[in-house]
Amino acid sequence: MTDPTPTTPPIDGAALLDEVEAFHRRFNVFPSEAAFVAVALWDAHAHLLDCFDSTPRIAFLSPEPGSGKTRALEIVETLVPQPMTAVNASAAALFRSVSSGNGKPTILFDEIDTVFGPKAGDNEELRGFLNAGHRRTGVTYRCIGDGGQQTVQAFPSYCAVAVAGLGSLPDTIMSRAVIVRMRRRARNETVEPFRARIHEAEGHKLRDRLAQWAEHDSSSIMGAWPEMPDGVSDRPADVWEPLLAIADAVGGHWPERARAACVTLVNASRANDKGSIGVRLLTDLRDHVMVGIDRLPTVAILDRLNALDDAPWADLHGKPLDNRRLSKMLAEYMTADNEPIASRNIKTAGSVLKGYYTADLWDAWARYCPPPPESPLPPLPGTENTA
Repeated sequence: MTDPTPTTPPIDGAALLDEVEAFHRRFNVFPSEAAFVAVALWDAHAHLLDCFDSTPRIAFLSPEPGSGKTRALEIVETLVPQPMTAVNASAAALFRSVSSGNGKPTILFDEIDTVFGPKAGDNEELRGFLNAGHRRTGVTYRCIGDGGQQTVQAFPSYCAVAVAGLGSLPDTIMSRAVIVRMRRRARNETVEPFRARIHEAEGHKLRDRLAQWAEHDSSSIMGAWPEMPDGVSDRPADVWEPLLAIADAVGGHWPERARAACVTLVNASRANDKGSIGVRLLTDLRDHVMVGIDRLPTVAILDRLNALDDAPWADLHGKPLDNRRLSKMLAEYMTADNEPIASRNIKTAGSVLKGYYTADLWDAWARYCPPPPESPLPPLPGTENTA
């Protein structure tokens, strides 16, 4: 009689994530506890892509070089499946790698600012690939064949992506990412020097255990609907759903820490998000220009906007905002009556000037602007504004 085949004991997922986090802490200085939690969960999620409808990007961004972004990617590289380092890689190379049928690579894109930075121009093809690959159903369409024999083929684009760079990224990528705002290490912040010949092997052992854990526990994560913290919905919920599902699956202190990290990083991203230039205009009108006022002439609005500190209006593409540009920007938004916002006559002492009414802006403020920082929106104006 032969002995039964020994089975591999199950891996304690919570303890394994603790080890992954500890491995990062040896070599990385992240700006908050929330960042360590998010990165460890992201490492694990890369092994479980087939369990989710979408994959969040993770972005290590900083205002200056020497802030540990590349080192963060190097540690992530040791922990994720099939890492593919892509510096200045073309969109064609990336989507063909993803659709090759040899398993999904984890794309690690350093110096992403060289692709999307102010001197690089818009790289729509790569941006399209990164956006499409966020969803499991995402594909990139390309023509294949020669001459008149060309056909359109869909290449799957779904894969995990981590990026690092200076400055910011296009809004379409930022909104699909967990953002880690890296900083230069302070004098009292120390890390262990990373030596690839020694420490890569340690990271690979953790990676192999993550893969083993993922294979064993994927059934408990597939189709999970984790409860979101209050205030986290829409795109941020899409970003965090896979990470919270993993935290719930491993248990221990991870569900609580993951939700705390979610709230911290989502709120931080909102605080750094100025929105589009149109939303910025609406917000500045509400919070700085028309506070407690039911109407204001255009000339006064422009004076107040152009005098705002830390605002783009005094130098908008090389010249200050004028009435024509203001009219064009506001006309893209609608009043409560579904009419484009437009200037109207305002009677002043002895004359009539063109200007804008709070009543016409109210609906756009409510729909597009973030909550006011302190006071609530001013009360709805009275009927005298309908003239």
